[in-house]
Amino acid sequence: MVRRRKIELKVLDDGTKTFTVRHRWEDRPVAPPPDGRPTEYLPFRQERGRHGRPEWLKARVPDGPGYREIKETMRGLSLHTVCEEARCPNIGECWNNRTATFMILGNICTRSCGFCAVLTGKPQELDLEEPYRVADAVKKMGLRHAVITSVNRDELPDGGASVFAATIRAIRAEVPGCAVEVLTPDFKGDRAAIRTVIEARPDTFNHNIETVPRLYPAVRPQAKYARSLEVLRYAKELNPEGLTKSGFMVGLGEVEEEIVQTMRDLREHEVDILTIGQYLRPTENHLPMARYYTPEEFARYRRLGFEMGFRHVESGPLVRSSYHAHEQTEDARRASSGTRA
Repeated sequence: MVRRRKIELKVLDDGTKTFTVRHRWEDRPVAPPPDGRPTEYLPFRQERGRHGRPEWLKARVPDGPGYREIKETMRGLSLHTVCEEARCPNIGECWNNRTATFMILGNICTRSCGFCAVLTGKPQELDLEEPYRVADAVKKMGLRHAVITSVNRDELPDGGASVFAATIRAIRAEVPGCAVEVLTPDFKGDRAAIRTVIEARPDTFNHNIETVPRLYPAVRPQAKYARSLEVLRYAKELNPEGLTKSGFMVGLGEVEEEIVQTMRDLREHEVDILTIGQYLRPTENHLPMARYYTPEEFARYRRLGFEMGFRHVESGPLVRSSYHAHEQTEDARRASSGTRA
């Protein structure tokens, strides 16, 4: 059983009282790598020159007119973005390029993944007007490709699938021609919930595998590796013409053979687009890092992914699920038609 490290009362901006839960990563033991050697982790406060962040791992401080405009739009419509809640290092670049990932169903998650900076605790009341505010924001921002994700809402009968569907339809109605990508939870594997989302016809259905199966007890303690693979396979079965997408992090203690096997598993479940990025520890209460991967290693995984048959592979230190999402979709479409440059 995972022991809770602390429970804190939190009052949100609208006055809603909730609580946050954080767990000690040490309370989530995992099996050693296949070679049997224990994993050594980097300290949270790293010494410059020994095991500090590499020079090539840099993100610009978020600023600029596009960034400020999107921030004002989100606050004016009382919307959340995973860019902010998950502390994405690419927020400045993406927002200045007028790309943002909307996070629906509130900003309190019912799960406690060891890597995630989104708050865990008692969620807020369901906001049925949220889909229309998201569509309004997409229109005001002039987006051609909207990405919709959410926290987990395990207390809801459908896990929030109906709100995903309503958001897709609202964007279609308000901004005809805008591509819609969804990054969903696993809905506990509920096929009816997955079908609800797919019937709204998103252009891309994304569900992240996040890590290799051995590390699930620490990284995704309330999830199941096989279940996530089945979610992706079933989404493809329901809409063969639609794109499916998944991604995972490296730097959590996985080894080469586990990375390659995870890539194979995703391809065998007909995933079209793959993203691979470096895990960066948000706080001391989150999972530690084992190491930094080099740009050359990320490039090698990108080549391997194309060799396996993925239509598009985005692999790099600062890559996150929605990074260059519009370009990913266009490249995957070209690959399926045999017109990739």
